[in-house]
Amino acid sequence: MPAHVAESDSTPDPTSTTGTTDPLAHERAHLAASRAALRGMREDVQALDIRDVTANWVNAAVLQSQIDDRIKALADLSHTPLFFGRLDYLHAVGGELAEGADGERFYIGRRHVHDAAGDPMVIDWRAPVSQPYYQASRTNPQDVGLRRRFGYTGGELTAYEDEHLTDPAETEHTSRLLQAEIERPRVGPMRDIVATIQPEQDEIVRSGLGGTVCVQGGPGTGKTAVGLHRVAYLLYAHRERLARTGTLVIGPNRSFLHYIEQVLPALGELEVKQATVDDLVRTGVEVRGEDEAATAVVKGDARMAEVLRRAVRSHVTAPVEPVVVVRGSRRWRVPAYEIKEMVDELLARDMRYGAAHEALPQRIAHAVLVRMEEAGEAPDDRVQNAVARNPAVKAAVKAIWPAVDPAKVVLRLLSDAEFLAAHAGVLLSEEEQKRLLWAKPARSVKSAKWSAADAVLIDEAGDLVARTHSLGHVVLDEAQDLSPMQYRAVGRRCSTGSATVLGDLAQGTTPWSTESWGEALFHLGKADAVVEELTAGFRVPREVIAYASRLLPAISPGLAAVESVREAPGSLAVREVPGGATELDAAVVAACEESLRNEGSIGLIAADARIPVLGAALEAAGHAYLAPGEETTAESRLTLVPASLAKGLEYDYVVLDEPGAVVDGEPDERTGLRRLYVALTRAVSGLTVLHAAPLPEVLVQA
Repeated sequence: MPAHVAESDSTPDPTSTTGTTDPLAHERAHLAASRAALRGMREDVQALDIRDVTANWVNAAVLQSQIDDRIKALADLSHTPLFFGRLDYLHAVGGELAEGADGERFYIGRRHVHDAAGDPMVIDWRAPVSQPYYQASRTNPQDVGLRRRFGYTGGELTAYEDEHLTDPAETEHTSRLLQAEIERPRVGPMRDIVATIQPEQDEIVRSGLGGTVCVQGGPGTGKTAVGLHRVAYLLYAHRERLARTGTLVIGPNRSFLHYIEQVLPALGELEVKQATVDDLVRTGVEVRGEDEAATAVVKGDARMAEVLRRAVRSHVTAPVEPVVVVRGSRRWRVPAYEIKEMVDELLARDMRYGAAHEALPQRIAHAVLVRMEEAGEAPDDRVQNAVARNPAVKAAVKAIWPAVDPAKVVLRLLSDAEFLAAHAGVLLSEEEQKRLLWAKPARSVKSAKWSAADAVLIDEAGDLVARTHSLGHVVLDEAQDLSPMQYRAVGRRCSTGSATVLGDLAQGTTPWSTESWGEALFHLGKADAVVEELTAGFRVPREVIAYASRLLPAISPGLAAVESVREAPGSLAVREVPGGATELDAAVVAACEESLRNEGSIGLIAADARIPVLGAALEAAGHAYLAPGEETTAESRLTLVPASLAKGLEYDYVVLDEPGAVVDGEPDERTGLRRLYVALTRAVSGLTVLHAAPLPEVLVQA
């Protein structure tokens, strides 16, 4: 038998050191000892006395903060298994493998645990010795004789399952525990998949820090989890470097970030920041306005980067007068033509505007110093800095290369038709320029009703003036929905680092969503990124994903459909509701009640315009419900989800209201069908589709 449970197993464990012949009891004893060891590690840190090792209060505060973080990282989460697997190697691990040597055993878990003597009791899943847990197979056992998986119920070890990878008599079988873990009902925020990582996912997770990876993955392929686990792995493998340079996870909205925010802390990583693209670029302006879709498309076009570059550089003017510096009784003259050469050279170098603004007075001052030396004086750097601050030099720089406010540049482009035309040139058509111009120009930066797209333009202009700080690694999820200008904004945050880009072209639901990863990666500044495709689905049942995939030829021709490994007969129900809106509302409430009889979370997804009506119907029937991003609990498991916020979220059971209304709620049919594709693929165990109006033709025809 490949799988064993506490009630029926009595097979002796020949390697047991606890004196028991019950292997499950032996494993439970190791779990108890490991928890005690982790508790000891935490107590050791808590007992540290730093009074005699810190020179001052600043050092003490920094060290105490590090200790506090370490204590948090060593917390024992009672309902989270400390280890989930075991590897029994055939030989010794490390150094040369000596034939005949005793094999080594390692328990694989979310974090490293050692006993009082420093010997490992649990090995971090990211350690090299743990990799065969995910990669070893019968064709390539990687020196592993036994792989054991553990099953847990409420934090208690209740079962185990063995694979003897080098035993030719043992037949290949599907792991029941692995399948049960994948299908476990999801209440609360997103959880880690560290116990269920598949070989193709592991390859992406452990890819190096130096290169950017783009993961194309359909619904249920685990691309988000892969991206988060990749961050955790990189922090393990390159902790010192990333501690200096920083990491960031970028998601599509706050609800999504709230849903995923517990994954990394569960893996012991507490310092990874999370943000949306809007969060990144809203630094200095308040977003109070909203663009029409056609206007937002123009503002998000990559051509706007060149328009902004021209607009910023237009503030540079050629010098017409010499600069005369008076020092004591001497006058030093730098002619206009020489200053022009300096300006031309700075322009040719394509330096950031602000850096060149700072460099020009030093160039002028250096020219003065050369004249001083030619006259027999011996000036030093202090003299050059003094000359650079001379009123005549400062006045010249102000006239030639004045300081620029990025927000004011964008304000003028959107308010002044002549200024826009001068710098848009042949880049933008007259119609596109008209779309950009505000009907009522704002008087100032503060009074302007900036849109989200405007904030991205200001961010671009800001980078033209001063370099944006680059992080060591950025994870960008739901990347297919970004505009070229948004890609550039994210790319600036990892210009000297790397990125993990996650998305699904079929789920692009913005008017500016990308059509190819090659184009997206070019705008991100990572054209040499490796594109990986995940096509095996582990979350969405085969029946559900096959139904949703009927939309693919219309929304993303040529994209491979997800092949789900999960069969779940009866997981899909499509019901037409006769009558009108009242009957449909009642049927939706009844379907939610039916789903609530099952274990796990329930999501009621509907077109945004239908949300108030359905909310009222649920309340009238006595059902409380959550908003997207609010944490589900055993007592509150129903979430009412606008279709526009469903992306990236998962529920055990989904009730989808009126697919036609979801499609009609978008500006065009293709975007609407993509939104519907997202809504159809949020279910992990079952999907019920209810409609009174006709279904979209592409679903019926298929």
